[in-house]
Amino acid sequence: MNSKCYCIGWPLMVGLAASLFALPSFAAPLTLYEALRLAENNAPSLQAQNAKIQAASSAAIPAGELPDPQLVLGVQNFPIGGPTRGSIDDDFMTMRTVGLKQEMPNSYKRKARIEIADAAVVKAAAEQRIERLNVRLSTAMAWIKSYSIERKDMLFREFYKENRLLRDTVQAQIANGRSQPADAVTAKQEAAQLEEQQDELVRQRAQARASLQRWVGPSADNEPAGSLPNWPIDASGYFHQLPQHPRLAAFESMTRVAQGKLREAESEKHSDWSWEFDYQHRAREFGDMVSVQFTFDLPLFPGSRQNPKIASKYAELNQIEAERETVLREHHQELEDDLADYQRHSRAVERSKDTLLPLAKKKVELSMASYRAGKGDLGSVVTARREFIEARLKQIDVEEQRALVTARLYLTYGESAQ
Repeated sequence: MNSKCYCIGWPLMVGLAASLFALPSFAAPLTLYEALRLAENNAPSLQAQNAKIQAASSAAIPAGELPDPQLVLGVQNFPIGGPTRGSIDDDFMTMRTVGLKQEMPNSYKRKARIEIADAAVVKAAAEQRIERLNVRLSTAMAWIKSYSIERKDMLFREFYKENRLLRDTVQAQIANGRSQPADAVTAKQEAAQLEEQQDELVRQRAQARASLQRWVGPSADNEPAGSLPNWPIDASGYFHQLPQHPRLAAFESMTRVAQGKLREAESEKHSDWSWEFDYQHRAREFGDMVSVQFTFDLPLFPGSRQNPKIASKYAELNQIEAERETVLREHHQELEDDLADYQRHSRAVERSKDTLLPLAKKKVELSMASYRAGKGDLGSVVTARREFIEARLKQIDVEEQRALVTARLYLTYGESAQ
């Protein structure tokens, strides 16, 4: 009896366990800090920058090394005429040669190449910082927009609830003879308008999640959680730290590369040289020989060869400095614009919270009280409700705009310069 129960119960337990494992797991909410972490770990552009740093580091290893030696093989003085023509052993001058040749770039050139390679590593690291900033900033922007859309969606649940209360009130007023039967349509029209607005919100949600998915992957489908960023804004400190901005800091490594190329061009005025050692084998009746020779470059015409190259590298240095000044002025203007926007949006948030929203709510309450007392018309109620709905949605919009500017200021001029 027990055995039979066991046989029946065991498959049942297995089935229950399988069904539990088959249940969908609850996705963890996506906070802003989690989104930033995921973006840094998963962004392909950052992986590409890491590979670029590895490539530059590997390329720097042989930068100052000598070129590979060269093996010399040949036949010298091979006779093509006379009684010994075509023979490699009968003429005493014919020699089979094996040797070694080594080119020796001058020390200035080798030192310049090391400087260029080291600067390229620093430049790759600076470019990685720029890309990291771009990834974090884009992720924050996408998360804030997605979070704000979800806040609006939650508001629509309240809007529909209030619309149902309005519909009940209108029905009561009609039943009491204080309102016209046609007023029953008004609440339905408001509900339809709410549905249109929510349809637009659905479209915006899909776009926002697609933008966020670009940076954090499948986790973008998780519901945004937490709150909008409230990072401290230090205006005077940002101006002081502006030269440490990643885009501006990158010009230091660009300058180092250009200076290395300038010194490499100047090194062309110094002679490169090479040495060669050869062993020459002849027929048995003739003795073998060895040869040693040295070759030197002769930079005799610097005016038409080395000097134009040097002038070109000086011009590149001046170009980098001018570009840095251009970017510095550009970021200075952007910083001032963002700070002005931050102040404006902060005032808008406070104005909306302290004045516009309370007034719009009060207007709805007064209009509804008048309507219930039979002293006001439904049109005034609907207009007041529409203004209140727009004020609540605008409250989210201005908070979103302030959060976007806050993230741009902090991530661009605060965090990145630390």
